[in-house]
Amino acid sequence: MQDAIEAFADHVINTEGKDIADEAWLAAKTYILDTFGVGLAGSTGPYVGELLNAYPSGGACRVLGQKGGYAPADAALLNGYQIHNSEFDCVHEKAVIHTMTVLLSVLLAEADRRGKTDGANLIRASVLGVDVACNLGVACSTGLQFFRPATAGTFAAIAAMGAVRRYDKDTLLRAFALGYSQLCGTMQAHTEGSPILALQIGLNARNAVAACDLAEHGLPGLTGVLEGPFGFFGLYEKAGDIRSVLPTLGKTWRIAEVAHKPFPSGRATHGIVDAIQELQKEAEIDAAAITKVEARVPSLTNHLVGRPVHDAMEINYARLNGQYAAAVMLSRGFIGIDDFTLEAIRAPERVALARKVSIVVNDNPDPNALSPVEVDIHMADGTVHSKRIETVYGNPAKPMTRDAHLAKFRRNWESAACGLKDVDAEVMINRVDTLETVPDIRELIDLATG
Repeated sequence: MQDAIEAFADHVINTEGKDIADEAWLAAKTYILDTFGVGLAGSTGPYVGELLNAYPSGGACRVLGQKGGYAPADAALLNGYQIHNSEFDCVHEKAVIHTMTVLLSVLLAEADRRGKTDGANLIRASVLGVDVACNLGVACSTGLQFFRPATAGTFAAIAAMGAVRRYDKDTLLRAFALGYSQLCGTMQAHTEGSPILALQIGLNARNAVAACDLAEHGLPGLTGVLEGPFGFFGLYEKAGDIRSVLPTLGKTWRIAEVAHKPFPSGRATHGIVDAIQELQKEAEIDAAAITKVEARVPSLTNHLVGRPVHDAMEINYARLNGQYAAAVMLSRGFIGIDDFTLEAIRAPERVALARKVSIVVNDNPDPNALSPVEVDIHMADGTVHSKRIETVYGNPAKPMTRDAHLAKFRRNWESAACGLKDVDAEVMINRVDTLETVPDIRELIDLATG
């Protein structure tokens, strides 16, 4: 029996733009714009300067929000790091994968390196790459042991690159195998709240570029990438039924299932802050009068963001801290980029409020679930405000409005390290809205690098 990777290769090679459903086409444009924006927000994040200094400049490929150029693989790494380091990138909740992050990092490097990538090809490649990665995640039946956004993201990027370069099946299969041989990304980085988490995204973007280049130059592949005795299922993922998702290819477009991230904190914090935000709409909640808050969450949510708040938190640690996210939402009714500076995350009044928040594991048996979430806010006068969230804000079933999506993009645009013109943000929005007409996506990179 052929390895299931062959079905994914056939899907990438045989699917044309006209075959993609309208809702998937529109979703791709939405998340392409969103991903450009979060990459710009990440251009001023922790350790970006150090990372830029680690790689020689002078190449042809650019990095969002930065000046100068880099070698293709290096630019992919740097963009991948920036897109994920603010925890603001879109996510497929069931697959537990940040779907566009590795993928777009690689496609931007490809566009600067070779040109010839038009807007319609960018959309098609994005849809197909997301399909490959998310189906891998959806097929998983156990929790994360490796960092799935990075590992499955490699497959997304290679699929997308193969779509743009119009690989034949043999070349694409070898590229998948060469990418698989380089997968990396431990969940230890997430457990510790380390900036290495975003670096793992970048490393896999770099490796995806290398895999495609090696495949083009004739390097051999493997035959058991997904289902072999040491394939993806069984080694990187403990268990899963990849055969169960194969009938959905070309019918269920995973990009249409992707969730926005309204706030620059781990998606697993969003159920808690969504419940708080809903309660704030229903009643006046004085943060100073709160005695305690209890959030009952699935085991995955607790694992991802249940780490304890403390006085000397680093920025990446705070972004993955449910107590801190709750405290910010309770105190100001919003969570923004400016809430993740050292001054903000170590403010004594915020840390004190965060310590009133307890995160408790509920009885949800699904190891990959991020909801439901239940929050109780106890007030000094004995009042208890309670809310249960089944679907978290940003999910396609509870979506951000277009106005909210664009407001997020504009705020991120203003955060770019290189300083970008406000008028160019509107040009970017218009160009992505009409992406099918863009003959060369280097136009978008021009805008996003000033």
